[in-house]
Amino acid sequence: MSPALPLSPVMGARDWALLLSLSLLWGGSFFLNGVAVQALPPLTIVAARVGLAAPVLWLAVRAFGHRMPRDPGVWAAFILMGVLNNAIPFSLIVWGQSHIPSGLASILNATTPLFTVVVAGALLADERFTGRRIVGVVFGFLGVTVLIGVDALNVGGLPFLPQLAILGAALSYACSSVFGRRFRRWSIDPLVTAAGQVTVSGLIMVGLAAVVDRPWTLPMPDVSVLAALGALAVLCTALAYGLFFRILASSGATNVQLVTFLVPVTAILLGALILGETLRSNHFAGMALIGLGLLAMDGRPWRALRSLWGGADRGAAA
Repeated sequence: MSPALPLSPVMGARDWALLLSLSLLWGGSFFLNGVAVQALPPLTIVAARVGLAAPVLWLAVRAFGHRMPRDPGVWAAFILMGVLNNAIPFSLIVWGQSHIPSGLASILNATTPLFTVVVAGALLADERFTGRRIVGVVFGFLGVTVLIGVDALNVGGLPFLPQLAILGAALSYACSSVFGRRFRRWSIDPLVTAAGQVTVSGLIMVGLAAVVDRPWTLPMPDVSVLAALGALAVLCTALAYGLFFRILASSGATNVQLVTFLVPVTAILLGALILGETLRSNHFAGMALIGLGLLAMDGRPWRALRSLWGGADRGAAA
């Protein structure tokens, strides 16, 4: 395995485009989970999602001329990655969504970058704590809260454990992003990493669903549920994780988890463009706050302003 190139803490236009595409795919997963959970138990939904995505990713690996690794150490890493990035958070989110509103679930899920800043700052030498990162995630989280509406934070009467489950999923995602950096150091292609972790999580979840849910005893779901499962597998898992690991390899753990700020934005914009829903003042205010947070995390606008300010000072001194 050859050494990887140094990590770029500032995302380029290509990585921003990939992050926006990922937000579209994962924004749709909340809606699709909501369709599927009406007819199927959580473990069965997750098992179908990753179980169907795995063969799609293996076909993609072959189509692009890659080979799956045979090193037992790499597969051990795939196992832990599959547990942290798929099995645990998918199960917690689907179960949580069956008990609390999707708006609240989205806000709680948007704590992922906050957890990631803490975990990455503590464990990764090239993603240490900075004031800019902290300011960025705080603005982003406030933006998500305003965007969805502060009414979603009115948790009176709602069960506590489902809310804790979504927060647990966010923490698991943060840990998986930090752990996933090792695949870049090993120079493993992001598509291969996606196939490995989804394969392992698929085996785990299919086994759990078989023992707990016994899905063959459940009524046959209707076409809408089957279509939701297919979209969850192919688009929201197979394609999405190919994008996820590519961004992780080039821009780092904290940057890739900014997608959780963008997911509610894309969901609301799609609702306005496709379903004719009305954009309200809180939507624009929330998107503005999220934009400020992303600009703070990116850092280039602030460096440009400092450069201009420094140039002005030098000019005045001359």
